[in-house]
Amino acid sequence: MTAPDAREAPEAFIDKFRSRWPEWTVAIAFVPAERRPATQAWLALGEEFADAAWAGAEAAPGLAKLAWWQDELQGWSRGARRHPLAQRLRAQAVDWVAMGRALNVLPATRELDGARALAALQPLAEALAAADAALAGDAGPAIASDADLLGAALLAERALRQGGRDEARRVLDAWPQARGAGRRVRRIQAALLRYRLEAMARGREPAPLPAWRVLPVAWRAARG
Repeated sequence: MTAPDAREAPEAFIDKFRSRWPEWTVAIAFVPAERRPATQAWLALGEEFADAAWAGAEAAPGLAKLAWWQDELQGWSRGARRHPLAQRLRAQAVDWVAMGRALNVLPATRELDGARALAALQPLAEALAAADAALAGDAGPAIASDADLLGAALLAERALRQGGRDEARRVLDAWPQARGAGRRVRRIQAALLRYRLEAMARGREPAPLPAWRVLPVAWRAARG
């Protein structure tokens, strides 16, 4: 793959995320102002991982992207960077080496069914939960229910790229019920993912949540 120019501004990738998830123009109000730049970059990075893992009809381009991302995250741990999102993320207290290693699980999940994919995704879900805690400035450890929510969110991202009505229903049926799981940003994004999955499960287009509904949905998710 062609590597992005590290001199580019991260806004291009954040704008790409916002174009997919315009709900965050409202939901970002529930994130402390000082954490918003890193939060938006972190959400955008997650979309890059999901695209590499599950987008497109052919697996090979995504495999190349995932390998590139693993190398890139290793570089972040040493202070190097090639991707513009590093401008907002590299200095965060995230174990980028562990995150890069956790991406190893993604290639196999392209073809696995829901239960086996969820089991395979567990190491990545745990790494993402730990990163969420670090980015939230939370000194407490990530807990098992955090990883459970991350696993469901990852399957939801896969379903949006690959699945149809039946896959959306399977993910929703297995959605974790623990209240308060995950850090605030993850809970909000999980709520937005659920809305789109519910639309898919009804055979409708998984379009963004209307702006007038974002505020109460994000508020409830932020409260836990």
